[in-house]
Amino acid sequence: MGSPLPFGVSEFTTWPWSFERDLERYAAHDVAAIEVCAFKLDKNDYAPQLQAIGAAGLTVSSVQSEVHSLFPDSLAGQPTAPDDRVRHIKTAIERIAPHVPEQTPFVIITGAAPGGNTARVYEKALEAFADLAGFAAKRKMRLAYEPLNPILFNTDTALWGLDQALELVRRVGHEALGVCVDTWNVFQTPDLHEVIRACGDRIFVVQVSDWHRPRSGADRVSLDDGEIDNAAIVRTIRETGYTGPYVLEIFSGESLPDSIWRSDLDAVLAKNLRAFEHIWQTSAT
Repeated sequence: MGSPLPFGVSEFTTWPWSFERDLERYAAHDVAAIEVCAFKLDKNDYAPQLQAIGAAGLTVSSVQSEVHSLFPDSLAGQPTAPDDRVRHIKTAIERIAPHVPEQTPFVIITGAAPGGNTARVYEKALEAFADLAGFAAKRKMRLAYEPLNPILFNTDTALWGLDQALELVRRVGHEALGVCVDTWNVFQTPDLHEVIRACGDRIFVVQVSDWHRPRSGADRVSLDDGEIDNAAIVRTIRETGYTGPYVLEIFSGESLPDSIWRSDLDAVLAKNLRAFEHIWQTSAT
């Protein structure tokens, strides 16, 4: 039986596990939803694995395709040309869409600005995200644009701040394009709670983790182990009418001396589920 809590887990959090182990262990911990990371799928045939999600008692919160940025990022440096990367994203949508619920959001980011030319990235994003949103909508899917934390500028993003993300989404102006609100990425946004309220029904997926001063671009910590007031953020998100899952997404590079990815991941899931239960209860008051 699934958890009554709207708690999901991204497969990035359990990076060392296989897709099959993710399904098994998430279900064992009564996780409600899974964020599918396509790098764990069988390249020849996605269908059997994706069809196993429902059998495990999980729903799909969102999808991270292997190429999910318009320009190169730290997860996928190739291909380099934006048009080629758009084709990769379209292929992923086309292959995955038949096997996940309608309106599943695919997470997208800008990637790093070549030579620091953020103006070029922004203008290309207006064009490419409109194209991708139309493509996704025809397949009854959606796109969730994710602004990243400023520490990832020059490696993964050309925009930061939830306010900038909302501006971009509004300028594109397609109903299939919304935002991914990742608390680790956006908690430093000025006037964050007002911006969250302004997002309204454009919030397509929410991701949660916690922050300490990072030692690398992949150094997040478990809920309640850092400085983010996740309960206050979740409270404001709930005020918008968002009813989807809150997805635990923790990057923790294996080079770190206390890497979460090299720890007992079952214990990590249990700890974060308990922490989220407290966040959920607190956010209701």
